[in-house]
Amino acid sequence: MDLCEPLPDENIVIENIETVINAYSYPLLRYCHGILCDYHEAQDVLQITFIKAWQNKDKFTGNDKDLSNFLYKIAYNSCIDAIRRRRQRLKNSAEPAKQQNNNNDYIPDNIKSALMLLSPLDRAITYSHSVDDMTFAELAKIYGKTAASLRKRYERARKKLSKILSKDYPNYQRGENDIDE
Repeated sequence: MDLCEPLPDENIVIENIETVINAYSYPLLRYCHGILCDYHEAQDVLQITFIKAWQNKDKFTGNDKDLSNFLYKIAYNSCIDAIRRRRQRLKNSAEPAKQQNNNNDYIPDNIKSALMLLSPLDRAITYSHSVDDMTFAELAKIYGKTAASLRKRYERARKKLSKILSKDYPNYQRGENDIDE
């Protein structure tokens, strides 16, 4: 799939799993990577997401927007499960986990460190809104919260990231041309 390829058209049904996988693999991989900050773990979660979607396809009864929400909801919950497993592994392990730096990991280390200071939900909201251009109304359907509460969480997360990253870039000052919501 071309990295710049648009999201799928309105005619996708979940019975055609190959079409769904081709259409949503890259956006969901970016989304999971944004939450987990670990490329290989995001790939694993992506596979789990499609397996769960296939297993629960009978619960899906909607159009393309509903399919997107359905898949993002599964991906988010799978990411949360992966984070819980990671924490459990760290509790049971005597050695601290080492971060692997690989060529597929396209989130810079300073951004990754800053993102890891946010809650998983705040990372998901920030990533979905900033990178995937999802509206707060769309996010509200995925997370089962109001658009206003998600907008507030986003604003707080953004301020926190800005504060953290300003330590790395002390000469940075927001300009008039910076994108703002």
